[in-house]
Amino acid sequence: MVCLPDTPQLGSIESVNVRLQSVLHQRGVMPESLADVCQVDPKTVSRWLSGRVPHPRHRRRVAHHLRVEETFLWPPSPDTPPVSKNIELVTTYFNRAEVPRETWLSLLRDATEQIDVLVFSGTFFAQSNPHVAKMLIERATQGVRVRLCFGNPESEAVAARGGEEGIGGDTLAAKVRASLSYYRSLLSHERCDVRLHGTTLYNSLFRYDDVLLVNPHIWGQPASANPVFQLRRVGETGWFDSYTESFDAIWADAQPWTP
Repeated sequence: MVCLPDTPQLGSIESVNVRLQSVLHQRGVMPESLADVCQVDPKTVSRWLSGRVPHPRHRRRVAHHLRVEETFLWPPSPDTPPVSKNIELVTTYFNRAEVPRETWLSLLRDATEQIDVLVFSGTFFAQSNPHVAKMLIERATQGVRVRLCFGNPESEAVAARGGEEGIGGDTLAAKVRASLSYYRSLLSHERCDVRLHGTTLYNSLFRYDDVLLVNPHIWGQPASANPVFQLRRVGETGWFDSYTESFDAIWADAQPWTP
């Protein structure tokens, strides 16, 4: 189970969250079941029922699972100031090639908790930094959790993406296999995982702690020709968490890579 710290109490929530209790009863959902859905300890759900406000990603997951509006379960305080738009957006790049190589290197070197990568082939990630596997292992040795998720070269999603780009599914599958060859050494490290997914990707994602590079996929164009925007996680504004939640969902269904 993954336990994340809950956020402070919102102003309009009762000391006991009667709304959450009522919806759970109406839906026939046990608190233990909700804990499994949110991947938290059952004691955490008990605290939510007692009035503690969950972490934003958990609020969204609970509301989706129970099929109710999040603001019904946890109404915002009338004193909460409005969030400035685009507060999470740090900068944008016209295409991926415009992201300075030093930016990729410094983000990797400076990560202290988590590195997540979600791509189809991601060949540039290793080709632009021949020491990327060594650096990832070094970060893992310092306690960083490393998760790399590549497209399954035998999946329909990879074949479709290759066709859309005009290079063919076999070519993209070959690129995936070539890219994976850089990361064999990671498999022996307990804090490094490499998995294969068969999901249609709308974005490539590169997370370094609370910094996220999002590379949208435009139909018919390679990811390298598409823009990149850099986000930083700020409070509860949601962009960062929405993208990282999509990574977690794909990761959960991905299969461990076994060369």
